[in-house]
Amino acid sequence: MGQQGTLTYIWAERGTRPPAPRDNRHHSIWLFGAVCPSRGTAAALVLPQVSAEAMSLHLDEISTQVAPGAHAVVVLDGAGWHQQGGRLNIPGNLTLLPLPPYAPELNGAESLWAYLRSNRLSHKVWDSHDAILDDCSAAWRDLAASPDRIRTLASREWASVNA
Repeated sequence: MGQQGTLTYIWAERGTRPPAPRDNRHHSIWLFGAVCPSRGTAAALVLPQVSAEAMSLHLDEISTQVAPGAHAVVVLDGAGWHQQGGRLNIPGNLTLLPLPPYAPELNGAESLWAYLRSNRLSHKVWDSHDAILDDCSAAWRDLAASPDRIRTLASREWASVNA
């Protein structure tokens, strides 16, 4: 998330051009987020960079949110920092499930990112790096406080596992 954000559709009267601010500076932060659709819970870290070390920190955070005695499967896309290759520290209560390439529809988290971009983080120009951090953190906290929204956005009926 950052200054080079995406623009989304907004409602406007036919024939008008509503303002859609966009900034050309390049300040960014990285929101590492995961949700459990069945429990409606969320875990996230806002970090200054992406790397295997950052992903390992995120996996540790996810691990703290897993119910006691439970085991979680973390669905991952093909991002470079998601690749195991001996560089990720994977907690014992997590298993990583990499998705095939070019299959974002399989990852429920993609709906979360689209929701945040279109409802909370679009059409904004931030004054500083701290403002980006604060706004992204607030957007995630609002999402995490809404278990029903998490369930709606991230659930894939055909992908539930009952054990």
